[in-house]
Amino acid sequence: MVEATAEVQARVQASFERQGLMEHLGARISYIGAGEVHIQLPSRPEVTQQHGYFHAGATSSIADSAGGYAAFTMFPENTSVLTVEFKINLLAPAEGNHLEAIGTVLKPGRTLTICQLEVYGVTPTTRTLVAAGQQTLIQIEARAER
Repeated sequence: MVEATAEVQARVQASFERQGLMEHLGARISYIGAGEVHIQLPSRPEVTQQHGYFHAGATSSIADSAGGYAAFTMFPENTSVLTVEFKINLLAPAEGNHLEAIGTVLKPGRTLTICQLEVYGVTPTTRTLVAAGQQTLIQIEARAER
């Protein structure tokens, strides 16, 4: 893992903090590297489904943001990132003290970037892959963020 520059880390963190959904879920960025971002989501009743597992929507949302921001670390200043598409496979019930989504750039591009998505259920003694996917992102001219 190669840490992103301080400027890139600040740009990614500032953008992430403007995402209402991530704030609502209680997610936070735990690592910003060059082409790799980790997002953690603590377990709490508001992000679970009827059986007590993390909801697939919460799992997918942090995976999407982790991949999007991984791509964003590789984009030049004065650009923005948008998801074009993503596919996620839910591999096991998502449970643990928290989830950790990892977005990793597989192929950067001038316009489209492809990322790998992984989500782990984490306890003090285990780390289980609960979701895996792939994502396509587009680099666009910077747009105003709220």
